[in-house]
Amino acid sequence: MSGGRSVRLMITCLVDAFYGKVGIATVRVLEAAGYAVDFPDDQTCCGQPPFNAGDWDAARRIGRHCAGVFGADGGPVVTPSASCAAMTRDGYAMLEHPEWPRAWELAEFLIDVAGIRGWPPEGNSRMPGRRVAFHQACHGRAIHLKDKPARLLSMVPGLEIVPIADPEQCCGFGGAFSVTHPNISARIGLEKLRSVQESGVEELVSGDMGCLMHLRGLIDRHSLPLRTLHYAQILAEALDG
Repeated sequence: MSGGRSVRLMITCLVDAFYGKVGIATVRVLEAAGYAVDFPDDQTCCGQPPFNAGDWDAARRIGRHCAGVFGADGGPVVTPSASCAAMTRDGYAMLEHPEWPRAWELAEFLIDVAGIRGWPPEGNSRMPGRRVAFHQACHGRAIHLKDKPARLLSMVPGLEIVPIADPEQCCGFGGAFSVTHPNISARIGLEKLRSVQESGVEELVSGDMGCLMHLRGLIDRHSLPLRTLHYAQILAEALDG
């Protein structure tokens, strides 16, 4: 039961277009934490793509729509993306609209607001022998996310987070950077994947769909024996016992 607590879900463009299962997992996780989830169906984008490309006029137009969808009324705004959360905080301030809606990244909301100290909340779940590597998305630094997604994963009994070299090293995606500098972007991503493979795991977990999309593309292109997941998917799996 939510006990009257509710959140509004900012699903992000990449979840909408490519990662629907991440959206479903996010809803399950928030509900398990005791929150009713409202999904405003007229949401579109936070405005980060044109912002990163330097088209700040377009970013402002999109931001105004986002502000209309996620206005001051209602519960907190939560998103399973550090990059979108960072846009609503730093990006909107740089666009000179700091009053526009601010989003919590899922892990920081669960730890800092919901006060989650164990997962799943009801206990009775184990993932014995499951080993994953965790990639920290660069945008998490902008919102001081630190290790909160990994801390949530470490709460799941039996799940082991295997250390990798340079865990905070960029995956190479960088939004438009992967388009304007594809060769450099791919080399950076392959270096990240080399570190993951050297750890001996078969699953790579992150908290940002841009990173996951970029790395998944490299994995498929080079036929690497790795599976990618958003951490919300693992948290949702843990709810099944």
